[in-house]
Amino acid sequence: MKSKQSGVTLIGFLIIMAIVGFLGYMAMKLLPSYSEYMGVVKAMNQVATEGTNGKTLDDIRRGLMFKMGFQYVDDATIKPADITIKRDAGGASQLQVSYDKDIPFMYNIDFLLHFNKSVPLQGNVGQ
Repeated sequence: MKSKQSGVTLIGFLIIMAIVGFLGYMAMKLLPSYSEYMGVVKAMNQVATEGTNGKTLDDIRRGLMFKMGFQYVDDATIKPADITIKRDAGGASQLQVSYDKDIPFMYNIDFLLHFNKSVPLQGNVGQ
């Protein structure tokens, strides 16, 4: 009786573990940035639903930065200049946050993530 064995050799297992470890390390570096982005989106939605009647851009920025503090968004990640308001032809305003995040990975390899989110604002924005 001949029985044919099948399975993964030790070398094959080590290669698979190296690939899984590499992908796991990459996920550990990237997931906090995406979690932080979800906090930015949540804070933006809170500001948008509150209404902006009579508020200036600086008031909206201050309120958004305050709310992002509760969402564990680092102050160094988003600068006030990254928060803008765009007005379209119909007069509707949109709150836009656009920022880049540089994440060191290993040696001279970095990840550059670009985040851009817009939400419609309710009410009129003052000058």
